Amino acid sequence: MNLAEKQVELTTQLAALKNGQDRLAFLVAKARHRSPLPPASRVPENLIPGCLARLWFVPQFRAGRCFFDCDSDSLVVKAVAGLLCDFYSGHAPAEILSSNPDFLAPLGLTQHLTPNRRNALSKVWGRLRGFAEQNCAGGPGVPASRSAK
Repeated sequence: MNLAEKQVELTTQLAALKNGQDRLAFLVAKARHRSPLPPASRVPENLIPGCLARLWFVPQFRAGRCFFDCDSDSLVVKAVAGLLCDFYSGHAPAEILSSNPDFLAPLGLTQHLTPNRRNALSKVWGRLRGFAEQNCAGGPGVPASRSAK
């Protein structure tokens, strides 16, 4: 499934819920079932700075596709970061770069987030995009098979 198809599916799923607060509650419930990162991934190099909650972000590049995982000590942060990680995982860098998470705003998700949590969402998107840029056709000075923390 490409990102455009995933966007339609996700938008339809979330729009079926009554309001932005219900949508966020749904994502938090999903985050409760999300596997925690292994201790080896919960290292300072994987922390996203500038977030009040600790948020670990782990990108990988395999077989021409980007994969993302995250964890946080805040369920809300884990929920919104996990939404982006799940949405963009398994896609080629060029496809990721041609899409952005702006489609989430009309669903009312971001208006129920504190400024710090919106900041965390923005930082995760920045990391996703930066990783895709590094791995798009190998990026400047970066081998296409690179796997990063």
